[in-house]
Amino acid sequence: MTEKEILIQRGSQTAKNGFKNEDFTIAEFNNWQESEFAGLWLEAMDYNLDEIERVQATKVKGSFKADIQVEIKIEIKLKNLTDIQNLQVKLVSNPKGFNQIDKRWLKKYNELWDIPNDVYELLQHFTGEKAPKIDNPKDERRMFANEFLEEEQQLLLKFFRDNQTLIVNDILKGRGKFSAEWMLVILRLKDKDKISWALEPINKVLNHFGNGEISITPRGSFKIGNITIQRKGGDNGRETANMLQFKINPAELVMVD
Repeated sequence: MTEKEILIQRGSQTAKNGFKNEDFTIAEFNNWQESEFAGLWLEAMDYNLDEIERVQATKVKGSFKADIQVEIKIEIKLKNLTDIQNLQVKLVSNPKGFNQIDKRWLKKYNELWDIPNDVYELLQHFTGEKAPKIDNPKDERRMFANEFLEEEQQLLLKFFRDNQTLIVNDILKGRGKFSAEWMLVILRLKDKDKISWALEPINKVLNHFGNGEISITPRGSFKIGNITIQRKGGDNGRETANMLQFKINPAELVMVD
């Protein structure tokens, strides 16, 4: 492992005031001169702390993907430069758990990916927007991927395979000025004040989670590499249970001692 990789993936450290949500990360960045965490994160992003004049972190609202926008003003010799770095922040308490990275109505994904009509209709049955079209389904509200006919399963798999790069980029990185350039994963250890973390460039995240086979799982979900695609479910039976969601285990990026 290179020095850079060691820097990016640190071991467990103590967070003096603990953390609950993204506000912890924002506060650490904004207190970068005193924060051990922010100093390490900035160095992992290739900044020289001696060249930084100001760091201002704000939570981005209504963005396509990035959770936090970090503005770093760097003064180098006679030039004033301002960098904007967009981070996704994932807070994890279970190293084997899964984290929702994107959820929308099918029609919203259709606007992004121009889903063919036959595939779109099958996905409606998958999410529960449409009732099952088979006798004796495992769940009367929706269909699982392995309940479709073989040719229908292959049609769905072909769509995900043909659009793999587009889908993975949209759900992990996003589009436009708020597209994420980094993913910061913070794993809360059993000791509430201990955390492990990993800060990775988004291209490495895309490769880690998005590369791999397109498949149907034994439980009837779809997989793109290490990304699970399933019906959202839950929500006490509300209509929003019929949204499509994408999940990963962010803790895979964290190197736990």
